[in-house]
Amino acid sequence: MSPTLPENPDSPLVSAQWVYDHLGADGLVILDATAFLLDGPGGHPAYVSGDEEYLVGGHLPGAIFADVITEFSDPAGPFPFTRPSAERFATAAGALGISNETSVVVYDGSFGHFASRVWWLFRAFGYDRVVVLDGGLTAWQAAGFPLEVGHVEPTPRTFVARERTELWVDKSFVEGVIAGTESAALVCGLPPREFTGETTAVSRAGHIPGSVSAPVVRLLDRSTKTFLNREALAERLGEATTAKRVVVYCSAGLAAAADALALTVLGHTGVALYDGSLAEWAADAAAPLVTTAG
Repeated sequence: MSPTLPENPDSPLVSAQWVYDHLGADGLVILDATAFLLDGPGGHPAYVSGDEEYLVGGHLPGAIFADVITEFSDPAGPFPFTRPSAERFATAAGALGISNETSVVVYDGSFGHFASRVWWLFRAFGYDRVVVLDGGLTAWQAAGFPLEVGHVEPTPRTFVARERTELWVDKSFVEGVIAGTESAALVCGLPPREFTGETTAVSRAGHIPGSVSAPVVRLLDRSTKTFLNREALAERLGEATTAKRVVVYCSAGLAAAADALALTVLGHTGVALYDGSLAEWAADAAAPLVTTAG
């Protein structure tokens, strides 16, 4: 039998203590979704898989590496981290030993946005028995819990994906929000200097008009990287918490997933992710962007 996930069945988060207490439980798969953002050629950002760090630096005991860059994305897609097809996602999940009866815990060694992306993909493909380790590898190590090194070989299973199309929106929907023909709050997960337009990781700087700024780093405790309490999260997310529908975005759909997770912590059930995010939006010279940098 799979362990109950978690003490609060409505929460998308579990603590390091909870994971430690359930290590080795039948039907539980732990995924390490770590990746890194580095400076690439010409100063452009480049994402690098965390598989080497997983093998050599260590991972939670029994954790299986989940490649969010390739296996859990569509490498042939037009933008970074384009969501995979239902068939591709089902194949990737099954290859990691996940069936439709498996409980899944996802973590990463960064700010939780890679883990949040995998969590969101599972939800968007019809599966809810997935949670994120609050604080990720930072919280695990801070608690003094052990790591192990080397590869963990999964036993392949069969996973059936059932896409929830309402959890995604496209560029035309966001255009409708700006035009007033669609009703939704826009939440932007860009880092503060990218939101204002001081810097950019895409072709043009700035944010979509009317957006609430909610960078991941401001949703987390600086020292533990765990999510803030509900009251603090509600303050950071502002008016979006009371909107009937919320669209989250960033530059590549990663930080946006962490915003979606925070909104889910607050009990919001009307969140959708703009998968193309600013990688797509900024590529259209006619799409409006707001800069507030002095």
